[in-house]
Amino acid sequence: MLKWRNMETEKDKIFSEIREILQKNRDAQKGFAKAAENAKDQTVKEYFLKKSADRKDFNERLFAEIQTGFPNMDIEGSFMGNLHRAWMDVKTLFAGEDDRSMLNEAIRGDKAAIEEYDDVLDYKTLPVGLSHLLNEQREIIKTDVRNKGSLEDLKDSVE
Repeated sequence: MLKWRNMETEKDKIFSEIREILQKNRDAQKGFAKAAENAKDQTVKEYFLKKSADRKDFNERLFAEIQTGFPNMDIEGSFMGNLHRAWMDVKTLFAGEDDRSMLNEAIRGDKAAIEEYDDVLDYKTLPVGLSHLLNEQREIIKTDVRNKGSLEDLKDSVE
């Protein structure tokens, strides 16, 4: 009986962390769309629009994967995500809608997302399909952060 309770507790923790990823991906989708609206450089605008579309795709695929195991999930934007978007709006206002500042914030947010994915992937009882999808999404984010050459080129184009 005790082992079963531990499994339920772990399932609850997984559920909670998956919901956080869904919420933060939704927040990132909205934040990147907002950054695209504020971007002055067309290359930066397109970069943020692609990142927004990627996060929307992440959530659609992730939600479809877990829908049967975790029904009635609330995936509305999280409070912290709303604060993040508000902070980005303020930073943009004070930075004179500086594209470089928004790019730096995007990198910071992506690094935090990688850590959140890592936390969920540490669970040994994570279903294989869900683990595979989370790994795939994390690798896309990691590649984007790691791809310094093209990102630096992107940053250089807005200086």
